Amino acid sequence: MTDPYSWIDDALNTIKRAHWYRHTKTLKGLPGPVINVEGETLINFASNDYLGLAGDERLISAAAEAVRQYGTGATGSRLLSGHREIHGELERAIARMKGTEDALVFSSGYLANLGTIAALVTRKDVILGDRYNHSSLKNGAKLSGATVYEYPHRNIEELTRLLQSHRNQYRHCLLITDSVFSMDGDLCPLPEMIGLADTYNCMLLVDEAHATGVLGATGAGCVEYYNCTGFPLIQIGTLSKAIGSLGGYVAGSAKTIDYLRNRAATWIYTTGLSPADTVAATTAIQIIEKEPWRRQKLWENVAFLKEGLKERNLLPSASPILCMEVAKPDQALSLSQRLQEAGIYAPAIRPPTVPTSRIRFSVMATHEKEHLKKLLCSLR
Repeated sequence: MTDPYSWIDDALNTIKRAHWYRHTKTLKGLPGPVINVEGETLINFASNDYLGLAGDERLISAAAEAVRQYGTGATGSRLLSGHREIHGELERAIARMKGTEDALVFSSGYLANLGTIAALVTRKDVILGDRYNHSSLKNGAKLSGATVYEYPHRNIEELTRLLQSHRNQYRHCLLITDSVFSMDGDLCPLPEMIGLADTYNCMLLVDEAHATGVLGATGAGCVEYYNCTGFPLIQIGTLSKAIGSLGGYVAGSAKTIDYLRNRAATWIYTTGLSPADTVAATTAIQIIEKEPWRRQKLWENVAFLKEGLKERNLLPSASPILCMEVAKPDQALSLSQRLQEAGIYAPAIRPPTVPTSRIRFSVMATHEKEHLKKLLCSLR
């Protein structure tokens, strides 16, 4: 008999020959700027924990108390037996932070994008998205059944042309974009996109995953950074990066959130966010509101590192994500390994995740100057 799974061996070998093969590395202990990776103590430049809250004792204590009070799981979907007052408290905290009427918490940011996009548009509609959008945005667009057009990265002229050519052929139109692009570090042209959404009668969904807690005067995100709070946007984000917990959210008008409670399948048909994650996220938002020095320290570290890397082949960035381009995947792997030997943890990012290989440095508020200096010295 033939083996119906034999093709997997060939597929894996193809991945390995292209230097695209990936595997996990086991970390021990609490997250932070210095970590233990498979027995090695390394300075961590691979974390999305931008404000250093994932290992904060206040989040840990709050999560532990939530487990004692509510148990380890929500035990059901929010519409059945899984809703607790702590979920409402978190959603109100997110809405306050984002300056919106309401918010809805999902079990992950990926689920938030899939469920929201598929609930907003159908096969009668059209979606226009940035070519560099996150996988969750792209797959949400596919799941919706809508016609999808991609425009070149941050290219407002081409987006305008697509709207002129196609908008009138469809019932609804949804523009989707990351606010901070996770593998480049640059920002979407949000004010221009708001103008186009208004001109062509489009909905606009912005994924604030890497901006929440980081950008803007209070850390509300890219929307606040561009002074666009209050515009009719749908804001999606994650609780697993600067918020230091787990889960995703959608923030927007009260009617939009009410609609999603009734139509977003990835919220309706999944267990509610665990008590520990819920309370940890609420605690993190409170800390972000009370401790702006964390964000200030983060941007001081970003500025210091960018100055030291200015002679390198650094992609344009307006975030704590700094990417140094490398010509080939095998060269990126080699450079990452040499950095690890020097005590720096900065994994290589390769196709198909990105169009060109790179080393991606994620800066944290809890990095000390000596950590940054060691990275610069190692690269020299």
